[in-house]
Amino acid sequence: MAKRVQLVLTKDVSKLGKSGDLVDVAPGYARNYLIPQSLATHATPGILRQVERRREQERQRQLELRQQALEQKAALEKVSSLKIAKPVGENEAIFGTVTTQDVAEAIQAATSQEIDRRGITIPDINHLGTYKAEIKLHSEVTAEINIEVVAS
Repeated sequence: MAKRVQLVLTKDVSKLGKSGDLVDVAPGYARNYLIPQSLATHATPGILRQVERRREQERQRQLELRQQALEQKAALEKVSSLKIAKPVGENEAIFGTVTTQDVAEAIQAATSQEIDRRGITIPDINHLGTYKAEIKLHSEVTAEINIEVVAS
């Protein structure tokens, strides 16, 4: 059986790894496909140090993003509830619905923080009342905020 070759991927390769990963592959796969297509390079000590440095920089960047998300969560939790005014019909039913864009704009107005609307999860809001919205600020940080729907 042939010896395996260690390579460092320069681009993402499906079913093998992401850019910067150290992989062991068959010599023919490395020689005939990965290296000619510039998908990988041989793992030399210098390249391994570069990969380790990049990993450390990425880890530091993720820690900073997490810290910023925790600060945003603290600022959001200071606000007791957000008020969103909507036109009302019979039986306290609102016209239309409250969208994630409405919630993002209310957060922007209350805290002057910009929140991506795609990270906001709200229940179906069709009546006046108080609801809970979940805001994903980071993969590990989630904040909850109360939304009060009032008649305009």
